[in-house]
Amino acid sequence: MEKKAALLGGEFLIKETSPDQIFIPEEFDEEQLMIAATCVDFVESEVAPHFDALDNHQEGLMPSLLKKAGEMGLLGISIPEQYEGFGQSFLTNMKANEAIGSAYSFSVAFMAHTGIGTLPLLYYGNEDQHNKYLPKLASGEMLAAYCLTEPGAGSDANAGKTKAVLTEDGSHYVLNGQKMWITNGGFADLLTVFAKIDNDRVLSAFLVERNTPGITMNPEEHKMGIKGSSTRQIFFNDVKVPVENLLGKRGEGFRIALNILHIGRIKLGATVLGGMRRAINNSVSYANERKQFGSFLSEFGAIKHKMAEQVVKMFSTESAIYRASKDIQDTIKASLEGGKSYGEANIEGIAEYEPECALLKVYGSESLDYIVDEMVQIFGGMGFSSEAPADRSYRDSRINRIFEGTNEINRMITVDSIMKKGLKKRINLFEKAREILADPEAISSVNSSGDGFSAKMKQIENLKKVVLILMPLAQDTFQRKLMFEEEILMNISDAIMGVYILESTALRVEKLRSRGSDKIALYDDMLEVLTYTVVSQVKQVSFEAIGAILPETEATKYAEILEKLTYIKPGNTKEARRRIADKLIDDGLYKF
Repeated sequence: MEKKAALLGGEFLIKETSPDQIFIPEEFDEEQLMIAATCVDFVESEVAPHFDALDNHQEGLMPSLLKKAGEMGLLGISIPEQYEGFGQSFLTNMKANEAIGSAYSFSVAFMAHTGIGTLPLLYYGNEDQHNKYLPKLASGEMLAAYCLTEPGAGSDANAGKTKAVLTEDGSHYVLNGQKMWITNGGFADLLTVFAKIDNDRVLSAFLVERNTPGITMNPEEHKMGIKGSSTRQIFFNDVKVPVENLLGKRGEGFRIALNILHIGRIKLGATVLGGMRRAINNSVSYANERKQFGSFLSEFGAIKHKMAEQVVKMFSTESAIYRASKDIQDTIKASLEGGKSYGEANIEGIAEYEPECALLKVYGSESLDYIVDEMVQIFGGMGFSSEAPADRSYRDSRINRIFEGTNEINRMITVDSIMKKGLKKRINLFEKAREILADPEAISSVNSSGDGFSAKMKQIENLKKVVLILMPLAQDTFQRKLMFEEEILMNISDAIMGVYILESTALRVEKLRSRGSDKIALYDDMLEVLTYTVVSQVKQVSFEAIGAILPETEATKYAEILEKLTYIKPGNTKEARRRIADKLIDDGLYKF
């Protein structure tokens, strides 16, 4: 029997993790890889030929492709078998998301249907609602959308003004209001709509069928990217919803929205991997074909630097995403074995790793943005032409830093959720932090003569100490006003993110070493490049934070400690990047 994840959410900051405690992508089994391959084949054979037509909103094309995916079972991967789905694990679902993630606008529509469109019902619905709707959502007979955002309620979802009033006979709720930026809005058959009943302070959620009288919508929005996805404003004018279509309990809507967003964040982290892979493959393909000054672009050091960085960002994102996904899966399984319902187990399992979900959304979306931006640069002038693949990748990537809560919001969530766990004694965060602060003289820098995995883990341990120094100092200095010091919180959040990404990558590389990987020298190169990047970033944000937290004299004292903790011995990252790029160039595809 699998054990529950060794660490709670956020606990990676104060406890050591060994390579055998984490899951790595190389451990996916044959069935999981087959499901992912089916998704890839569907994208390349059924969707890719229509990328241009989708962007031009060819009438009926997107829903027809989604229905075709439903016929193949791809819409029901995470839906239990009793409701005609495949009933696959959280990890398998994440791998499938990665595979679909290269499909530009189609992936947005697919994720909206299978994620925020279906999961509120799956996790919070009652048996009657499950039996009525889930089989149709799994097959594609019905397509789904999620209606939360309003003109005056974006990141502050609970500020929504859509109202629900019970009819005198108690049989229906009457909805009035408007929703905007609704993905799949133009064709969805089932809408999860958030509204406040009477004068409630918090939202409730309702399952609303599209053909209900009183629903109207604006024309399709004209967007910067993801042009092929349907995005509309939807208006509810005296829309009568049967009382049995209240989802969950009255006033539970805000909690439903928050918990579904946790899931959406980590799912987005997996989805962008597909976009990264397509962009990297297009980058190296062009660099291997295009000549300048008598040489292929791929022969130039500056281009090799870009491609190596693309590879490192994808490899590190992948390492962290699947580490967290397995922790979530193990926690869900333990909850099910402990007697929790399917919905409760999934909700609580994902909510436990709220900080990891938030930081992975940020890192994944920003890594994809970097990769597609460098893709444009590698393509040069052709990269700015809409005839080249860089155009669509570049435009479509940008929304990911806004989806599922902006990256600014998610940075705040990362640090806030960890600090709350510490203040509530769910993890021994502040106890560990004050233990370090009690004896600053004992803090030592990484041994400059060290080498190998133990030296890397010492480096990571010292970066954790940076975070553990900053958190109590910020908390003690600002106390309840800390929430208004967003710049400091985002500094700390970036340091936390760097620690998790670097540790996840280091643990993956060491696990690959123990498995006798023939690419271990290249993995060491990637880890070395990533280490330099993360250490330099943590140094910068920690110095900015300490200067904003403390008066100059005290800040200077702590800056000396931070200098020790962010020391890194010189290394030849130029040659490491060249070796990484050469492997990519030789393969012509991302095969790491």
